[in-house]
Amino acid sequence: MKVSSRSLKELMALDGRVAVITGGAGHIGLAMGETLAELGANVVVLDVAEEPCEQAASRLHADYGVATIPLVVDLADEAAVRSVPKAVLDQFGRLDILVHSAGWVGTTERPGWAVPFDQQSVAAWDAAMRVNLTSAFILVQETWQALGESTHGSVIMVSSIYARVGPDMRLYEGTSMANPAAYGVSKAGLLQLTRYLATVLAPRVRVNAISPGGVWRGQPEAFHERYRQRTPLGRMAMEEDLKGAVAYFASDLSAYVTGQELMVDGGWTAW
Repeated sequence: MKVSSRSLKELMALDGRVAVITGGAGHIGLAMGETLAELGANVVVLDVAEEPCEQAASRLHADYGVATIPLVVDLADEAAVRSVPKAVLDQFGRLDILVHSAGWVGTTERPGWAVPFDQQSVAAWDAAMRVNLTSAFILVQETWQALGESTHGSVIMVSSIYARVGPDMRLYEGTSMANPAAYGVSKAGLLQLTRYLATVLAPRVRVNAISPGGVWRGQPEAFHERYRQRTPLGRMAMEEDLKGAVAYFASDLSAYVTGQELMVDGGWTAW
């Protein structure tokens, strides 16, 4: 067995690799795109909204000098999702990193979604599962061969603390915020999909998950203060807090790591 003598800088480098980031125009997706671009990866920004998608791709290219393309895809559309690998390979000829960051969240506007439990609808549940979980299955099913040919193939699922713990609804009292049941269930499904794929696609493709805690987005002060007091590190996350995790899982820093979940939650789940 060859003994590696690469430096940490060399292990972290992503020069020439190609990354696809779903939800790449969103807050977390864009931060992850910035991370991978700064490390040298070319980035495919995949999002459902055309203008933000194009703006994010342009920004990454301008700021980091890597090749980028916007890819407008509705993750609820199976045929569109299955077309992603061809679009990427036609442009770059390779695929090394897949980050599944897109998903319905508590603020997503959909009838029967961000409402009290007894008002949550099956239609909203099904639609959220399709985007949050099923699309990840389809994407990996379509990309695993290209990822395997990379020799650096890495899949990163963005899950949540609510894949591990139930919500404390006292946090939301007096606010318009919500925590639908299907959110946590779909994120928990991503963790099991991570473990399944980590064994099935080994040794050619590594599959890991990042589970963020709450991210500061200007939430109501009452919620923010309750959340801060509930968190050992005493604050909500910022997008920047996720950059180290995605750099680790995307690069050869984690070349011997698969099937794992990294909690980036300020200690929320340590209580």
